[in-house]
Amino acid sequence: MNRVRRKLAEGKPALGHMVLEFFSPGIGLMLTNAGLDFVIYDMEHSRCGIESAAHLFASCRGSDITPMVRVPDPDFVPMSRLLDLGAKGVMVPRVETRSQTESIVAQLRYPPAGRRGVVVGLAHDLYNHRGEGYFEEANRDVLAIIQVETARALENLEDIVSTPGVDVIWIGHYDLSVSLGIPGQFGHPRYQEAVNLILASCQRHGVVPAYLVGGSQEAISCLARGFRILSLNYDVGLFTTALSAVCREVEELTSRPV
Repeated sequence: MNRVRRKLAEGKPALGHMVLEFFSPGIGLMLTNAGLDFVIYDMEHSRCGIESAAHLFASCRGSDITPMVRVPDPDFVPMSRLLDLGAKGVMVPRVETRSQTESIVAQLRYPPAGRRGVVVGLAHDLYNHRGEGYFEEANRDVLAIIQVETARALENLEDIVSTPGVDVIWIGHYDLSVSLGIPGQFGHPRYQEAVNLILASCQRHGVVPAYLVGGSQEAISCLARGFRILSLNYDVGLFTTALSAVCREVEELTSRPV
């Protein structure tokens, strides 16, 4: 069982980090040492391609971190190729219909639950064919993460969330606010209503809600609302925020009269 599944089964939140720029082979181990449960490598908004992703997944082996990936769009195929390379979860952006959701889930599950193609003895099973039981185990272990981030997705919310095989609904907060006509206004009643609708739907259907937060206070607030998977910021945001704080402190200290 991957670490995210294990934490959720224990009733604990799973905490991780999204990587859009720092595609170093050491980043997964650094996040592990920081105490995080997962890393999501982004292929939607970054230069990360499938070969880079394969090296990044491999660099996580030997640690307890769960490597996952966000694909560029719902039409990226075959998504199962990323699983064959070692990903333990696939996040799909801009999903808007049940039919899209069903297709995504099918690509990530072996028959009879889906249509994932079979290859054995490669990265996904650590180059060691583990027999018939592996396929059922893999279906349980891999996470199908659906991003809800448009007004149309909200219209079809129940159909999407209730699709068998969906593990996680991840709110794409910025895209959702733009789609609702209130860019970046996360305190707006319309945005908050959408978040509440998504949380309620997840609770009804036993699906895990997830979110990207900017800091610890927002994380605590989200956990209190019912989110169970959180990305603690993303690499560029966290790096620039931390470095800016250090720069301000140094400038303040050096500007004081001696």
